[in-house]
Amino acid sequence: MHRKRISIAIPASVVSDTPHLREKTSKIGLIGRAAAIFGVEEIIIYQDQPGVNRKADMDLIATMLSYMETPQYLRKRLFKLKPQLRYAGILPPLRTPHHTLGKRVVDLTFGEYRDGVTLAKTRMGTLVDIGVEKPALIQQKHLRLGKRVTVKITNIGEQVVAELKKSQEIPYYWGYKVTVWKNTFGRLAKSGRFALKIATSKHGAAFNDVKEKIAEKWKNSQTVLVIFGAPTQGLYEIAKKEGLKLAEVVDFVVNTVPGQCTETVRTEEALIATLAVFNCTFSFKV
Repeated sequence: MHRKRISIAIPASVVSDTPHLREKTSKIGLIGRAAAIFGVEEIIIYQDQPGVNRKADMDLIATMLSYMETPQYLRKRLFKLKPQLRYAGILPPLRTPHHTLGKRVVDLTFGEYRDGVTLAKTRMGTLVDIGVEKPALIQQKHLRLGKRVTVKITNIGEQVVAELKKSQEIPYYWGYKVTVWKNTFGRLAKSGRFALKIATSKHGAAFNDVKEKIAEKWKNSQTVLVIFGAPTQGLYEIAKKEGLKLAEVVDFVVNTVPGQCTETVRTEEALIATLAVFNCTFSFKV
């Protein structure tokens, strides 16, 4: 039984209300951590303010989320020193299955999955850094060097041998990917990529009032998108600015924090509340 493909969409302006890089880092850390806790497979960053250049914010969010998702032993190879990562030390560890702590060959087990980076090509194949003192050998020779790959350990001896695998083939959660959607919310909602689209809003229907209808569609949907609004404007306003009616471009608009006692619920707070409610109510497996 495999997990459903759950994607979340967050706005490019999600850190716009946080002036300092340290606080931005902390906020993005909460988003990445929540995504990992509930097995989100894709985090999409969308443009929520047409005409406003949010490229710097999108790059910042994508870089930090990708850095968080990368196993610690690969970060130096995959990430050069970047100003955006100045406070990366405060990002919380994900502790997902692909963030293994074993650093020696003796820690490896037969059939174990690992993420790695291609190092060099040999007559026998390609050598891959998998976070232990010796690289693993895979048969493929066509891979470019410096590429992140996922492998399965098939032999532990003088030479560690592994075979290339796709993350979708792994029977448990293997992290999220980050997508920078260089287009608007409306284009994302109408892209046809998702069988079920759920928008979150304090003006939406109370969750308990629509959970049975959502459950019916959820059961038959392999790809689910949950969309979140911005600090300064909700999804109704974002859709309206694009000349759209929110209810016409998504399947449900739902309030997962009914009766909130604060004027606003921050995006990262709504994300945790919503995914927790969905996790307790719907099956994340197909």
